[in-house]
Amino acid sequence: MFDLEEELKKLPGKPGVYIMHDSHDAIIYVGKAISLKNRVRQYFQSSRGKSPKIQQMVANIAYFEYIVVDSEMEALVLECNLIKEHHPKYNTMLKDDKSYPYIKVTVNELYPRVLYARRQKKDKAKYFGPYTSAYAVKETLELLRKTYQYRNCNKQLAGEKAAERPCLYHHIGQCKAPCQGNVPAAEYRKNIDEILEFLGGNYGILTKKLTASMMEASEKMEFEKAAEYRDLLNSVKKLSQQQKASDTAGSNRDIIAFATAGDEAVVQVFFIREGKMLGREHFYLTGVENEERADIMANFIKQYYAGTPYIPRELLLGTALREEDGELIARWLSEKRGGKVKILVPQRGEKERMIELAEKNASMVLQQDTEKIKREEARTTGAVKQIADWLSMSSIYRIESYDISNTSGFESVGSMVVYENGRPKKNDYRKFKIRTVAGPDDYASMREVLTRRFLHGMNKEDGQAKQDAALDSFHRFPDLIMMDGGRGQVNVCLEVLAELGITSVKVCGMVKDDHHRTRGLYYNNVEIPIDTGSEAFKLITRIQDETHRFAIEYHRSLRGKAQVHSILDDIPGIGAVRRRALMKHYQSLDALKAAAEEEIAELPEFNRRAARQVYEFFHADGREAEGDRSSG
Repeated sequence: MFDLEEELKKLPGKPGVYIMHDSHDAIIYVGKAISLKNRVRQYFQSSRGKSPKIQQMVANIAYFEYIVVDSEMEALVLECNLIKEHHPKYNTMLKDDKSYPYIKVTVNELYPRVLYARRQKKDKAKYFGPYTSAYAVKETLELLRKTYQYRNCNKQLAGEKAAERPCLYHHIGQCKAPCQGNVPAAEYRKNIDEILEFLGGNYGILTKKLTASMMEASEKMEFEKAAEYRDLLNSVKKLSQQQKASDTAGSNRDIIAFATAGDEAVVQVFFIREGKMLGREHFYLTGVENEERADIMANFIKQYYAGTPYIPRELLLGTALREEDGELIARWLSEKRGGKVKILVPQRGEKERMIELAEKNASMVLQQDTEKIKREEARTTGAVKQIADWLSMSSIYRIESYDISNTSGFESVGSMVVYENGRPKKNDYRKFKIRTVAGPDDYASMREVLTRRFLHGMNKEDGQAKQDAALDSFHRFPDLIMMDGGRGQVNVCLEVLAELGITSVKVCGMVKDDHHRTRGLYYNNVEIPIDTGSEAFKLITRIQDETHRFAIEYHRSLRGKAQVHSILDDIPGIGAVRRRALMKHYQSLDALKAAAEEEIAELPEFNRRAARQVYEFFHADGREAEGDRSSG
């Protein structure tokens, strides 16, 4: 039993992070403190001066825990990580979890590659970006590959022939095949240098190169080739036009401003790199109602820059941070960047006008999305509230639904899907392969699935304790289980929960009519009719469909693998490595049967003899029949 007064007395006067839990063990708030003793005590003192959100949060705290660290900086980093991991209900949350692409040039290799990269690594390669549009990055790479015909394979090349045959890119004119020794390293490197110039913003070299090639092709009356160069030239011009918005200071900075409406905020960020506007992006924050603007800005900066690898030299903000937050965040960003980061709030001049532009963009996006946000709330949190009202529950946060799938008892599987606040939480979905039930017994299979799920959540399955159960999706119990069926499935679930001593989880069944459509909810031995035109009904339907889909897909994959395995095992002379290669390359047995012997032989794991064995295994009967017909 958590004794609040006693635990408050034990709090140390040291920096750290405090973690608030509700009665379901869910983490509802994470905060940092210079002194845990002073900060945490404030929550449980007089409510005067506290915002309604904080008052509501305190009312839902069942217990708290804390982690002591050596400095306020460490507390800030830990706070960022915990918020990103747990998405606490009462923290101001960055809804977007974007990652931005880079273009990577492996300059340390003899024959460098130009690649699409999701993160910047310390691997001696040269990176350009981050870019705000993945499409633009892929379009740029396609342009460069068509123009310079560089390689993008993973072969280790040392200057001599390193492959039996060149890849498809060589055959379509997009790789000079250095793997065949076709191009000297010096000539190849010259092209890479031009690519580096282009990615650095110098479009002139490539423009001249393509213009000269286009004119030469025209003079030779090779008009199709000239048209290709013309299209490439237009692509270069299009890319260069995107870089016209310039900042005369020529520095790297992010410009950040936001607009709020109720509990939502839109943050607009302009990305300035080497004095040019690389792009812009907007982000959504929730839980901002009654929050100070300085706190909203601080929360965004901490969550956003905790997840992006690139930190610019300057942040220009439309709202000033609190003095103590500003100093700490600037030090934190400087450590992440490996160089000093300035945080400024412009008051006049060009920089101030850029801030105004960012604020206008944020307001415009917020205004445009207000109706969209309302619709999304109606179909998610609004629908969940409707379901809670139908079942006379005070609130519902987490819903779990289960299904069993099999074919006459063959490869029986169970599925668990999870919805939180009316949205699917796919990271928490789980699959179960039925272990103890033989034959098509859905009730017994469901009993096994539910027992394993809740034993695992109670850290008792197989007698193994979880070292970090808070991060385990099974550890967080649902507020409501929605069983796909009526009284029978509900009773199975209730029996499992009773046997395990779990009383906090409610269970209802989704009852269908004669046409297999949901007509009501079976709850507390009563069928409750529901409004089939409501958002709650639509949410129930989505949960049902998702539960079926997840179970059927898992069952289909197991059934298909078992079928293919059983047949491939019978092919003489084909071992495990080649069986896996066939399963990976061919999506179905029919596709493998239709494959020509030459096609199978092209797989890296195969030679001509092995390919012939596979082909003859599937076609021997057909050839014999043809021989009989010809001899007749």
